[in-house]
Amino acid sequence: MTENNTNDNNEAGGPAPERVVGTPKAGERVVSEAGTSAAPESGHEGPYKASETHGRPEETQRRGEKLASLWFVLAFLGGIGFLASYFVFGPEAIAEPQIAQYSNMLLGGTLTLSLFGIGAGMTVWARQVMPHYEVASPYDELPSSEQEKGSFGAFFMRGADESGFTKRPLMRRTLILAMLPLGLAPIVLLRDTGPLPGNKLKNTVWEPGLRMYVEGTHRAVRAEDFENDPNAMISALPAIDDEHHPHGISLDEMAKSVILLIKIPEGDWEERMKEEVEGTDGVTRLNWTHNGIIAYSKICTHVGCPAALYESTTHRILCPCHQSTFDAANAAEVVFGPAHRPLPQLPISVDDEGYLIATGDFTAPPGPTFWDYAKD
Repeated sequence: MTENNTNDNNEAGGPAPERVVGTPKAGERVVSEAGTSAAPESGHEGPYKASETHGRPEETQRRGEKLASLWFVLAFLGGIGFLASYFVFGPEAIAEPQIAQYSNMLLGGTLTLSLFGIGAGMTVWARQVMPHYEVASPYDELPSSEQEKGSFGAFFMRGADESGFTKRPLMRRTLILAMLPLGLAPIVLLRDTGPLPGNKLKNTVWEPGLRMYVEGTHRAVRAEDFENDPNAMISALPAIDDEHHPHGISLDEMAKSVILLIKIPEGDWEERMKEEVEGTDGVTRLNWTHNGIIAYSKICTHVGCPAALYESTTHRILCPCHQSTFDAANAAEVVFGPAHRPLPQLPISVDDEGYLIATGDFTAPPGPTFWDYAKD
């Protein structure tokens, strides 16, 4: 294989070769310790030494170039097919199960073709175009000497020349072409993040005056239910009736709205609960309770498991999934576990008949925020 010495051609006054992406500029020279140009020859002086080179016949290289280019073109077509399939089968179209199946097959098939084409083309390039030899260099302490830098630069130029990247424009250009659709794919897929949720995450079905049912029943909760067992914990849901909500509420809204009702003795409240202070979940006030009864979201702020365990002596609410623990006497602040936000508080009171009612919505979005983001 004949090697091109760019520096020698320039010194002889010959035409400067066209620069290829990934190689030094035509005017740059690799300088050895003696100050002379170091040509990328196999017998140059320096620590970077090559073993015997096993080159490929020119006919084999040309055949490999055409085959690798063909794979790169197929990869390009696969990438274009992936982008086209993504837009043809939009979010509305894939609502039908049969269409969603075809969409998944096309997206997966075209992406597989694109990635496989690039991998196959690179394999053909390495096996049929590039020469085979090993490069060895003794281990030396940094910094490198000028001679070592010149030796590495010479080997870099030699490798660029022998790889066919500079000599085989068809293969080089089809590789770049094949990579373009894959580079655009992540940008296009940002469309799946959906629109911003606005205030959707902050709102549930709780509203002023809405009563609450014991979970699993249609029995409204009264404040006197806690007199017989002051350490009880009641899981409750909004009392949705046909008059105000003729179509009921979805299971998603029901899951977001479930609450824990806990009664805490007057002397057990933390000092911060007795003042109008701003906690990590917004303003939390003791006057949002009634006769020591406080309401928190039952959904753990970690990954959405039900925080269904309560230890009355320490007033700790425990999520059994990952052991996140919240202090019910201190605005449900996190005291242990992976959760980072306290359980949102629901302001409550009683109506004229003694039933517990909500006086507003939660102080913060309940549960993990990815719930609604995932659906959008």
